Amino acid sequence: MPTMEYLNRSYCPLNTAQNVIRVQLPVTSTKRQGKNELYRPIFRSEVLRKIVKKYFTTSGKLLGGFVGADIDVHWETIARLGELAYRCNLCRRCAQTCPLGLDNSILTKEIRKIFSQELGIAPLPLHTKGTVLQLKTGSSTGVSKPAFLDTIEFLEEDIEEKYGLKIKFPMDKKGADILLLHNAGEYMAWPENPIAFAILFEEAGLNWTLSSEIAGYDNVNYGIWYDDFQAKSLATLQMKVAKELGVNRIVIAECGHAHKASAVVGDRMLYGDAKVPVESCLPLLWDMIKRRRLLLDPSKNNFPVTLHDPCNYVRGMGIVEPQRNVLKAICPQFREMTPHGVDNYCCGGGGGFAITNSLNFSEWRNKVSSRMKFNQILGAFQDTMENIAIPKYVCAPCSNCKGAIRDILEFYEATSKFNVQYGGLVELMVNALVSMKNPFMEFLKE
Repeated sequence: MPTMEYLNRSYCPLNTAQNVIRVQLPVTSTKRQGKNELYRPIFRSEVLRKIVKKYFTTSGKLLGGFVGADIDVHWETIARLGELAYRCNLCRRCAQTCPLGLDNSILTKEIRKIFSQELGIAPLPLHTKGTVLQLKTGSSTGVSKPAFLDTIEFLEEDIEEKYGLKIKFPMDKKGADILLLHNAGEYMAWPENPIAFAILFEEAGLNWTLSSEIAGYDNVNYGIWYDDFQAKSLATLQMKVAKELGVNRIVIAECGHAHKASAVVGDRMLYGDAKVPVESCLPLLWDMIKRRRLLLDPSKNNFPVTLHDPCNYVRGMGIVEPQRNVLKAICPQFREMTPHGVDNYCCGGGGGFAITNSLNFSEWRNKVSSRMKFNQILGAFQDTMENIAIPKYVCAPCSNCKGAIRDILEFYEATSKFNVQYGGLVELMVNALVSMKNPFMEFLKE
């Protein structure tokens, strides 16, 4: 097995944890795997099965290797199992492909939970810098309520200055139909995304609001990657905000993991009166076009556009067509990746990979887990790749996916060499609005 370096080992319980196992991942490629068992999707599940068989069954205790319990359990075995659980990005594509439908993502998540909930071991970016920070400040970014309100004020000024639109974000509006929950990272890294949502919702005349309360302005829930207790803590807080505002429904903006956390995982953790209906933004966006609530000019988006399918929307929730219907309606040169839909590949940043940049995780992501996605992107634009004057847009309606795609485009210099751009879905919709006199996309401006 590859050489790995273990640093900063800690056994602190997670509610006081400062640390995690830090592992130096070997950077490799599919061509250099050498058929090593380490790279089999079921390998980590097999290690867990052998441990359970050996220590928790009578046959395993008595007969050992004769019944498949041939494993020596010591610190290195346990540490490698923990590291392997974070080598998987939980995309569930192996379950999609497996003729028996075996879902190794679920087993991998269970291994992560055992390490977190029983051993007190979890990655710093997910726990201390993620969940703990969000529970303390209201956001995994560390942005507090006053800072968030300042950001909203800045976005309002930016909308007026750039587009001549006087839009006031409706904050903490009681009894609104929709509570819109964004990934707080959008406000910092991609502010054009929440701006686009505001423009579209106002143009369509929707009754909506944002929340400034703790956990109400950040739909992130890193607990879904490693710890059910942490996941429920955040889901409960977010639902409490919606209940107190008296909204009819929560709409999750462009964040795949937030969809899973709120609409799938949260739905199983919260019951009865504690729940407010949770919906994806994607069917709503298509409904706005289908019902002609927006006046659109598709010719404004007359450049090559392809669609990345976030795992949590498509494989996880079955939301496949609404985003495609939108793109077909507003992008004359829309083309699919190969493969696409439920068979599409993960961005490479799923399961916490996109935000884990310690040691050589980012290099591992760019050279291994995101390589297939980059190949898909190049394939989708192969007919225009030689012409750098033509912008090529990767529509990635997920904050986590945008982070991974941003990194892979920078790593391979795809933007500078081929003019490959990336962004969300709502940005394309706003760019196509007849009411927008200037291009909404920065790269389209002269």
